[in-house]
Amino acid sequence: MGLEQKLGDMGIVTTSLEKAVNWARSNAIWPMLFGLACCAIEMMSAQAPRYDLSRFGMELMRASPRQSDLMIVAGRVSRKMAPVLRNLYDQMPDPKWVIAMGDCASCGGVFNNYAIVQGVDEIVPVDVYVAGCPPRPETLIDGIMKLQQKIRHEPLKKWQ
Repeated sequence: MGLEQKLGDMGIVTTSLEKAVNWARSNAIWPMLFGLACCAIEMMSAQAPRYDLSRFGMELMRASPRQSDLMIVAGRVSRKMAPVLRNLYDQMPDPKWVIAMGDCASCGGVFNNYAIVQGVDEIVPVDVYVAGCPPRPETLIDGIMKLQQKIRHEPLKKWQ
C-alpha cells in the first residue's frame, strides 16, 4: 500500500513567496538577551523546560546583536543605558523586532524620575508591549505569538 493510497489525491499546494518567507521568519526568531531588572528572571523562566520557548523556534537567547532579530527589553532602562540599547539595536541585521517586556520598559513603571527612560519606545521602535510587573512567562509567550502574527502579515517590500 503506497502513500498515495493512504492519503488520497493531495492536489496542488500553492502559496506566494511573501507568505513562505514570512512563515519561515516567524517560526525562526532569534531573540537577544537584554534583561535589566526583575523582568529578566521571568524571561529566563520562559526559556526553561516548563514553558519552553524552543517550540516557537527560539532555541537559545543570543548574546550577540549580530545573530539576533528580536530584542526583548526586559526591565527599566536608565538614561545611561539608553545609548547602549540604541547601539545594540543598530547592530542587529534587518528585519528586526522589539518587545518591551514589563511596565518599566513600556512606560517607566513606578520609576517616574529623571534617571529612568519613560518607555523604551523613546529609543527604539517597539512592535509588541507585554504588560505586567513583572509579567508572567505566559504573558511573554503571548507577546511572542502576537509578534509572530504580525511578522506573517508584513509585506516583503518593507525590508528592501
